[in-house]
Amino acid sequence: MAEKAEVVFVDGVRTPFGRAGEKGMYWNTRADDLVVKAMVGLLERNPTVPGDRIDDVAIAATTQTGDQGLTLGRTAALLAGLPKSVPGFAIDRMCAGAMTSVTTLGSAIGFGAYDLAIAGGVEHMGRHPMGFGVDPNPRFLAERLVGEDALVMGATAERIHDRFPAYTRERSDRYALRSQQKIAAAYEAGHIQADLVPVAIRSDAGWGLATRDEALRPDTTLEGLATLKTPFRPHGRITAGNASGLNDGATACLLASSSAAKELGLGVKMKMVGFAFAGVEPEVMGLGPVPSTEKALRKAGLSITDIGLFELNEAFAVQVISFLDHFGIDDDDPKVNEYGGSIAIGHPLASSGVRLMNQLAHQFTQHPEVRYGLTAMCIGLGQGGTVIWENPHYNRKAK
Repeated sequence: MAEKAEVVFVDGVRTPFGRAGEKGMYWNTRADDLVVKAMVGLLERNPTVPGDRIDDVAIAATTQTGDQGLTLGRTAALLAGLPKSVPGFAIDRMCAGAMTSVTTLGSAIGFGAYDLAIAGGVEHMGRHPMGFGVDPNPRFLAERLVGEDALVMGATAERIHDRFPAYTRERSDRYALRSQQKIAAAYEAGHIQADLVPVAIRSDAGWGLATRDEALRPDTTLEGLATLKTPFRPHGRITAGNASGLNDGATACLLASSSAAKELGLGVKMKMVGFAFAGVEPEVMGLGPVPSTEKALRKAGLSITDIGLFELNEAFAVQVISFLDHFGIDDDDPKVNEYGGSIAIGHPLASSGVRLMNQLAHQFTQHPEVRYGLTAMCIGLGQGGTVIWENPHYNRKAK
């Protein structure tokens, strides 16, 4: 009988995130090549890992068609040069795809079935716009299982503003501005570059190298944000400035049992404490991280005050604000998204979960006084996901 094991996050990487569309840097790059590049970079950083010891590969994508189809985990494993004995599979939980890849494979490790696994995600929103080619069952609307807004993420964010009048557009814009400022400071301090895998790119001008996120807007001002249009309704509050954009990018991470990590001489960046997913009304999907976090904390025997660092996906500023208000955390609390979030960095849907984990892992090295951190995200169609992590560098005497 398999013995339960401690699950550790050994390492994680990502490609720089690009703007979606013909003008984006990955327009001529295949989606599967993006995730393969991330996987190869991950393996090169961990050369003591024998390829034939990888028990499984889970790669997520929200739109699983074309170069994001064909059972991505398996095809990416083969393209990345892993032995043919290594299996793989694909996952779809919309924005939380990579997060679900991690929790699914982490569960297999914790159960004792696996020792080593690669989890990640990719989204090429230029090639595969969200919802492209889908055919929602007409019963969704005919039987009022969901409202019309449920299938338009920006409209669901407007509904959060409706439900909580204190969440003004100005408040969202101020949060968005801080996200831009924090990622600029993080780049300046060198906190982001270490986990980026450069990608060769081709354009009309010739070949180049992607080494930096493309969508950053360090010159953002509140005055500029106030002039932006509200595309989801007239006189609304959601704009291109206080929401994540349409992006391309990929992530990959290496998970292991603590015993396998020790055997192979691997470092440990985080220890998985627990996780939870929860559902909410699809029309206000941005509220999802609240119940998923409450559930994860309850199952782990922790409270929100035990969490010293938060990495929250910024699909929309109002989504983060609703989470912070619920738990009594200030909008500008330094323990929240220290390096900025998706509003500034970009949100290639199914890849973003591991991006959150990479940033939290790096922050753990900078904050030995923090024992626990969490990564959380809202998920389309009314869900939330949360993973709680323990800092292996924790020192109760650190200040």
